[in-house]
Amino acid sequence: MKGIDPSAVPQKKLYTGVDMPAIGMGTFGSDHASAEVVSAAVAAAIDAGYRMFDCAACYGNEAEIGEVFAKAFAEGKVTRDELFIVSKVWNDMHGDGDVLIAIAKTLKDLKLEALDMYYVHWPFPNYHPPKCDGDTRNPNSVPFSVDRFMATWRQMERLVDMGLTKHIGMSNMTIPKLEAVLPLCRIKPAAIELEYHPCFQQRELKAYIESKGIVPVAFCPLGSPDRPERDCAPEDVADLKVPALVEIAKAHGVHPVNIALKWEVQSGVAPIPFSTKERNILSNLQCVTEDPLTEEEMKIMEGLECDNRLVKGQVFLWEHAKDWHDLWDEEGKIVE
Repeated sequence: MKGIDPSAVPQKKLYTGVDMPAIGMGTFGSDHASAEVVSAAVAAAIDAGYRMFDCAACYGNEAEIGEVFAKAFAEGKVTRDELFIVSKVWNDMHGDGDVLIAIAKTLKDLKLEALDMYYVHWPFPNYHPPKCDGDTRNPNSVPFSVDRFMATWRQMERLVDMGLTKHIGMSNMTIPKLEAVLPLCRIKPAAIELEYHPCFQQRELKAYIESKGIVPVAFCPLGSPDRPERDCAPEDVADLKVPALVEIAKAHGVHPVNIALKWEVQSGVAPIPFSTKERNILSNLQCVTEDPLTEEEMKIMEGLECDNRLVKGQVFLWEHAKDWHDLWDEEGKIVE
C-alpha cells in the first residue's frame, strides 16, 4: 500500500501553537471489532500516512495498539514526535487520584511516556459495562455537577504539570456546561470532541467551541453506520444514504464517506473515522488532500442538518432523569 505524504494532510493549530492533524484514526471498534483487528487497522493507518490516533481506555484495546506503536518506532517507520496520540479517562475514574491512575495504565498499555492529548470522555462519573444494551442503567449515576467535574479537571491539569500529557480536552459537552466550567479552568481544553456528521452539525456548539480558541474534533463523522445496537433507534437517519450527499459523491466519483470527510475538514472540524479495510483507511485520508468541495456543495452539505443525534447516551441517565434529552441541556440550561 502506497501511503499519503503526511505533510500533504491539513493541520489544525492548537492554542499552544502545536499542530494537530486535521484528520485522525479512531480506534473504537463499536463492540464488533476485536482488539487485534483494531490494532491491525492502526498499523495499516501508520503505513497509509495517518499521524493522529484517537484511543480510549474503555475501548479495551490500548495494550494491543501499544504493541503496534512500539513496533513502528522500533522499525523506524515513524518517530514518537511524528505521531499525535490521544486517549481519554473513562467515567469510572473521576474520583480523587483516579485520573492519575487511569493515565498511568493508558501510558503503560500504549508504551508511551506521555500523550499528546487526554480527554475527559464524558462529563460525569456515570458508566456502563462493555457491550451493554440500551436499557442498562447504573443505579449510582448522577447528574452533571460543576464541582464534581472541576475536581476531575484539576487532576487533568496536574497531568500537564507532570508532563504526562501535552494537552487536555473535553468530550460530550454542551454550551451550558462549557459556560459553567471554562471560566474556572487554569488550563483550558485544547480540543473538544463532539458528535458531528452531515445530518447532525451542532452549529451553535461548534461555533462556541471555536470562539474560545478550542479545536472541535468530530466523532461519528460518518454517521457511525456500525455503531452499537444500543445507540440505534428507528428514527435515525443514515447520513451516507441521503440523496443530496450521494449526488455530490457521484459528481466527484467517490464514495459518500469521502464527501462527509471532505466537508468536515473544510468546515474546520477534525474527524476521526475508523475502518478496518486497508483501501478505506487509505481513501479516508487521501480524500482530504485533494479535490475539495465547491462553495455550492458546501452549502448543500450544510442543508443536510436534521438534528440526527445518534449517540444519545441513555445508558448514562441518573435516577430522576426523564430521558436521554436531559443529558444534552437542550433548553439552554444544565439539567440536574
